[in-house]
Amino acid sequence: MKTTHPEDPARISTGNSGLDEILMGGLDADRMYLYEGRPGTGKTTIALQFLMEGVRQGERVLYISLSETRRELDLVARRHGWSLDGIDVFELVPPENVLDPERELTVLHPAEVELSETTKLIFERVEALNPTRLVIDSLSELRLLAQGSLRYRRQILALKHFFTTRACTVVLLDDLTAHENDLQLHSICHGVLLLEQLAIEYGAERRRLRVVKMRGINFRGGFHDFKIAKGGLAIYPRLVAAEHHRTFLGEFTPSGNAELDRMLGGGLERGTNALLVGSAGVGKSSIALSYAIAAASRGEHAVYFAFDEGRGTLEARARTLGLPLEEKLDSGLIRYQQIDPAEMSPGEFAANVIRSVEEGGARVVIIDSLNGYLNAMPDGRFLILQMHELLSYLAQQGVLTILVLAQHGLVGPMETPLDISYLSDAVIMVRYFEHAGVVRRALSVVKKRSGSHEHSIREFRLSAGGVSVGPPLTQFSGIFTGTPTYLGDTVPLLDLQDHEQR
Repeated sequence: MKTTHPEDPARISTGNSGLDEILMGGLDADRMYLYEGRPGTGKTTIALQFLMEGVRQGERVLYISLSETRRELDLVARRHGWSLDGIDVFELVPPENVLDPERELTVLHPAEVELSETTKLIFERVEALNPTRLVIDSLSELRLLAQGSLRYRRQILALKHFFTTRACTVVLLDDLTAHENDLQLHSICHGVLLLEQLAIEYGAERRRLRVVKMRGINFRGGFHDFKIAKGGLAIYPRLVAAEHHRTFLGEFTPSGNAELDRMLGGGLERGTNALLVGSAGVGKSSIALSYAIAAASRGEHAVYFAFDEGRGTLEARARTLGLPLEEKLDSGLIRYQQIDPAEMSPGEFAANVIRSVEEGGARVVIIDSLNGYLNAMPDGRFLILQMHELLSYLAQQGVLTILVLAQHGLVGPMETPLDISYLSDAVIMVRYFEHAGVVRRALSVVKKRSGSHEHSIREFRLSAGGVSVGPPLTQFSGIFTGTPTYLGDTVPLLDLQDHEQR
């Protein structure tokens, strides 16, 4: 005997595309959900987005406020460019003219009535309007009226049982003013969403959310960064690389320099990443920039994420190297984005990278530098995990990724603030070296997973002709001490007559 199962009922949108993505489609209709977080985390904003989505769908929606007035809600809506038209707001807080005898007695202060009377007023308003979406803001007022956990739980259960027989999706807001987490409330609700605001030692505050539970709904776990911007909550779902894949050919991506490509065994393949590591000012960014220029010259899109360097400085450097950066920027083939790690969360940065690839069509992505990216993370351990997901995503999209990492110090033994070499498909070491009292630059390919590469050390120069790479050099000493010195003759060295640039 076969048992037929009904089809999975359609979800309803939360009004926020980022949250819908985290929930993999939205909420189950006609259930009770809890949005909890301390004051200032954005609960009211995301609750209004939920109701406005109902208005867009032609539904009847209701906002019951036990803590904010209609005037305050109007101000919040105007600041976001919204209108509360279509949203019924029922206040259970006293307005300024509560003593006005001409005013209808439809507004009561929660502290002046019993809890049962308050819930009765809620039930009557719901029965009168018959909404399909409802927000109750906030449970802290009901908790104060209950004056005890047992009575409070009974009233919440009464709310749930009342809505069980109604076609209404309910969102409860709780500001966590209780001394301990109300796990009983978690067990009653169909789903729980936690919103947090973190104060870091320097820079703007960080906000994140987590789906604590969601019965019968597969969701993306963990913390997801978000910010409150004009227009609502901008939520950045945590990147899961396994969910993204694109078929591509892993052909070589030229750098624009034949000798550098020869050192790399033909070049860097699409879907791989390369780490440029060396001391400050040695030329890592200039080499990375040459890849972006070469891609734009082929008609491909490239994006340059700069954590440490302004656009004016980058353009000035390109001019001294004879690279047509301004032309490529004006054409849109190269997109430059300045990243302020004190203001932008890691989740927002990852969302920018994804948008550059999927909407902007970027085939080369440059992150300069990982030192600045590290400053955006609250803990270096998280940087490794997020960078792993980000690099895996870019690899599956067939994007060539260039990472720049500055070592501490200029000469002698140098420390790397972050060991990410094991995540890199290729590692290019850039160093200063000395010969006959002159400081020069050398590069070598330390690692390349996807094929053979040259093991020699070559000198390179940055001049008005761009990046020049010389022949292999063999007679070095002191390489492992951090101060390489060239002891050979001057025949294989590059001519110093041209004015060298940084």
